[in-house]
Amino acid sequence: MTIVADRPPPVDALEVTGGVDTHADTHVAAVIDSLGRHLGDRSFPTTPAGYQALAAWMASHGTVVLVGVEGTGAYGAGLTRALTALGLAVVEVDRTDRKARRDQGKSDPLDAYAAARAAAGGRATGTPKTRTGDVESVRALRVARGGAMKGRAVALTQLKALIVTAPAELRTQLGGLDGARLISTCSRLRSARQEAPVPSVHAKRTARPGRLVDPTAATKRALASIAGRIGILDAEIAQLDDDLHGLLTPLAPTLLGLQGVGLDVAGQLLTTAGDNPERLRHEAAFAHLCGSAPIPASSGKTTRHRLNRGGDRSANAALYRIVICRLRWDPATRAYVERRTKEGRTKAEIIRCLKRYVAREVFNAIRADLGLATP
Repeated sequence: MTIVADRPPPVDALEVTGGVDTHADTHVAAVIDSLGRHLGDRSFPTTPAGYQALAAWMASHGTVVLVGVEGTGAYGAGLTRALTALGLAVVEVDRTDRKARRDQGKSDPLDAYAAARAAAGGRATGTPKTRTGDVESVRALRVARGGAMKGRAVALTQLKALIVTAPAELRTQLGGLDGARLISTCSRLRSARQEAPVPSVHAKRTARPGRLVDPTAATKRALASIAGRIGILDAEIAQLDDDLHGLLTPLAPTLLGLQGVGLDVAGQLLTTAGDNPERLRHEAAFAHLCGSAPIPASSGKTTRHRLNRGGDRSANAALYRIVICRLRWDPATRAYVERRTKEGRTKAEIIRCLKRYVAREVFNAIRADLGLATP
């Protein structure tokens, strides 16, 4: 009797799964087969050529059926776009939990193999955002606008704090002002200075201004500087708002038509959904993504739900602003609050119920705006 040795399957017939641990300068990739056996790992630079080399290296081990990538919205964004353009299926992988890191250790190759196992085993199923459409443009502009808004808030706080400790005559002059009048008045303040020094004939820079005469002059100088900074940020915010208006108005007319939804709220909710909202299978998934879906917390004879503290908190805050607006202006919402209050619900519980309802409404509006049917 002749015994024929088992031959390994050809490379083209072998199905493999990839995993990538992403970093700023290099990505570490790993490949496993359908049985979870390690086939190899390697580091690649975070450049277009590096992305192509990473995909080719994975394909050299067999047919790549799936790639799990950590940080598809951060360091792995460029790699995700490159792999998707090559026709590879990519899923988003969360970092390994603390218990696994404590038991198995931590290194870049271990993280890459863990990402591959999570993708192959079905634990990682999230479809990453494509980041190639108008929604990505909205996200980029909102990053700049958010930074300008934070800078303006800090500057305004400094301005008001400086007025509190200013000399009496200056505090009296500015005490009754607020908002635009305060900023305009502070920007027009002029400081008393001593005579400017005579520059040397050999000086290579312009002459310095004269020395400020006293603390009042120095405070005026500081207030004018901060007010000028606020004015510059106001102009920057206005320009960014114009750009956002030009993008959002034709992109999301249905969403903007909802009561309580303005440019800022619409931009945040679109950014949360992404350019490819079809990755969200149903409105419950969107509600969970926004942190507005209640979490089961039942045990034994107790059946209850608890507050969801996860998800995108910025999107959750956007839903909250919609609800607060409707509590003030929408008769149907006010009637709902009155009815639920009589049932014994607290205001916080009622707002959580309303956020869940608004999440469903927003989800359907976003899909309608992007030409998708309601699932």
